[in-house]
Amino acid sequence: MSQTLLHVSNIAHSFDYELFANINLDVNEKESIAIVGRSGSGKSTLLHIFSTFIKPNVGEVTLLNQNIYNLSEDKLENLRRYDLGIIFQSHYLFKGMTTLMNVEIATLLSNESIDETLLEHLEIKELMQQKIGELSGGQQQRVSIARVLSKKPKIIFADEPTGNLDKETAKLVMKVLLEYIEKENAALILVTHDREMAALCDQSFLLEQKELKELV
Repeated sequence: MSQTLLHVSNIAHSFDYELFANINLDVNEKESIAIVGRSGSGKSTLLHIFSTFIKPNVGEVTLLNQNIYNLSEDKLENLRRYDLGIIFQSHYLFKGMTTLMNVEIATLLSNESIDETLLEHLEIKELMQQKIGELSGGQQQRVSIARVLSKKPKIIFADEPTGNLDKETAKLVMKVLLEYIEKENAALILVTHDREMAALCDQSFLLEQKELKELV
């Protein structure tokens, strides 16, 4: 029986106005979930709540059987280091370093080793000795994804990871992410404006009018 990796119960959050309320979601091993919605609907905020970075005004988030907003900061840091993979549209790479050094940082922090097959599938293996500043934007994004996956996270939170990529490269990235969660019994929660990328996931949800509704 599949293990539930993320359980979200009755989440509500506001800034100057209410963004959303009564958000409920379960994500199991080997499952991929996409959340779509217009700009400003709260997609990224919701992802940050799921992934330990924003405490919701109301509700509970359970990650890997731990109620994350009851954890100490030390335990949260360990969860982020070893079990969570966070992929942003901006890649936050160290530009003075080589590609290899950027990927190695993640594996050293999480006591993992670099997966050569992963580098091949992302089509970046031949770039390992190049400086990050010498790479194209699309290559840098694939390096950032390799860095995240190399630490072997149990659950991946991806915020517009294909937003700056051409269609062919976006499909390549999605293929790698979906293969990873299948192989590692992990899960993917993807926030995207791209319905075509969302359709590649097992389930898609629309965040609209403060509600999260499943798309069928």
